[in-house]
Amino acid sequence: MSDSTTGTAPTFAVTQNPAPASAAERAHRMDSQPFGTVFTDHLAKATWTAEQGWHDHRIEPFGDLVLHPGATVLHYGQQVFEGLKAYRWADGSIHLFRPEANAARLATSAHRMALAPLPEADFMASVEALLTVDEQWVPSADETSLYLRPMLIGTEPCLGVRPSRTVEYVLLASPVGAYFPNGVKPVSIWVAQGYHRAGNGGTGQAKTAGNYAASLLPQQQATDHGCDQVLFLDAARDTYVEELGGMNVFAVRRDGTIWTPRVTGTILEGVTRSSVIELLRAEGREVVERDISITELRDGIADGAIQEAFACGTAAVVTPIARLVSPDHDVVVGDGGPGTVTMALRQRLTDIQYGRADDVMGWMRRVG
Repeated sequence: MSDSTTGTAPTFAVTQNPAPASAAERAHRMDSQPFGTVFTDHLAKATWTAEQGWHDHRIEPFGDLVLHPGATVLHYGQQVFEGLKAYRWADGSIHLFRPEANAARLATSAHRMALAPLPEADFMASVEALLTVDEQWVPSADETSLYLRPMLIGTEPCLGVRPSRTVEYVLLASPVGAYFPNGVKPVSIWVAQGYHRAGNGGTGQAKTAGNYAASLLPQQQATDHGCDQVLFLDAARDTYVEELGGMNVFAVRRDGTIWTPRVTGTILEGVTRSSVIELLRAEGREVVERDISITELRDGIADGAIQEAFACGTAAVVTPIARLVSPDHDVVVGDGGPGTVTMALRQRLTDIQYGRADDVMGWMRRVG
């Protein structure tokens, strides 16, 4: 059992997969598969009960979860998760990008969803233990990585509406290729009509499954209108820009300032978002976190006051935005191509992540 008071890391007992993928199978499965559809040979797990706290830390062969049909996660959505990546550097070493921030956000999300928070020491130990046994699954090709998905789920069989007295922590890993295999492609954004991601006092600042489930129909709406992503407005006034279905949004203005919606409790505080802000400010750019109305964004794009726009998140890192679309308007950002500020920022961030540039921010953590 770990000691959450002192932060002592637990030991993960390892049960090796008796039939791991061969080198040939692994290479085949890692070759250009859709994002998040290939998984490594093992899982990291730990169990929490009201009586024992966190215990039974273990690495076991990858396999299906066994859940009682009455598990609280199935009926009341008591679940939170994270997303981070392990990067293979040119020298063969493996590094994580700001994992402590993911551990902290997982704990914050757990608190909001009335789940037992996983101590940071347990979080880090689970990642390092899984990477030790599945090290060969970390790809080395350009712009590839091993995507890590930690999650907490309520597992107590109970149809009463209350917090689960048992919680399972599961960490799975999926090798992923370059998000833009044919070069970075600017995306078109549909402004959600009649749907909102979160309201004040809700779960918008928690990384929980329900937020993403609620975004799927608006995302389909975006697809039906020929767009790649959906942009949500605030629920209170249907006026202010919040975030995309899974990414934060920024606007680069002609005067050199960069605007992004302020975090108010309805927007997920992205790890990539905070990193982008730090990088931009470190090079002397003014980043303004403020309320941005959709009218202000649309008109700024139309008259050239906003010359670039981009979104950011763990999967795509930094993604240029080409168009903003709704039933009332269809405006092209700049010339419709990737902006120079956007692409330079993307290059700086990925150079740090892949070890091509000095980690002057102290963000990378070597784990192998």
